[in-house]
Amino acid sequence: MFESILCQVTDHDPEILESLIGSQSRLPGRSRGKAGGTLFTLGDENAVLARSRPLILDPLLGHPEASRHVTNLNLRGTIKELAQLDGGFVVSREGIVLSACCYLDAVAAQVDVPLGLGSRHIAAANMSAVTKAVGIVVSESSVVRIFCHGQLVGEIIPEVWMMDSATHLRGTTAKTEQVGELTILTPNLRQAS
Repeated sequence: MFESILCQVTDHDPEILESLIGSQSRLPGRSRGKAGGTLFTLGDENAVLARSRPLILDPLLGHPEASRHVTNLNLRGTIKELAQLDGGFVVSREGIVLSACCYLDAVAAQVDVPLGLGSRHIAAANMSAVTKAVGIVVSESSVVRIFCHGQLVGEIIPEVWMMDSATHLRGTTAKTEQVGELTILTPNLRQAS
């Protein structure tokens, strides 16, 4: 479903990455009437955990791995509720959510985050620049953005009317793909080279 993004992020298991992106692109941006947004890192979990710290006692600690796997449909509700708290989720290369409510302490790297994106996006871009992890951010508007090697490599826009205001990959530098109601934008590598 997300082939254009999967082509940009080749270092990770496409099934795990697609499951994580897909589950987040289907979650509404609001829970209990509050705007929601969150951040995930996928892969290079030891390096990410070394550069993060818990903001609260980890609510996922001690639960079985099968319950914390990104393909587990029961995990989606838990993630949606935990996303209302501060911090991000650290996901192993194998797709196990290792930690929730983490503060990512990646030293500001030389990343090019488009203007208008906030601290969650900067943290994801920085972490993807200083580790081999992929950063996946769900903004409060439900737009999903993927960062790899410090670069924005994909945006998933949930509603067509958001195209003009929510996108940061635009024009001839972006490839647009429609998948159902989702619009997927990725850098157009032919134009960029």
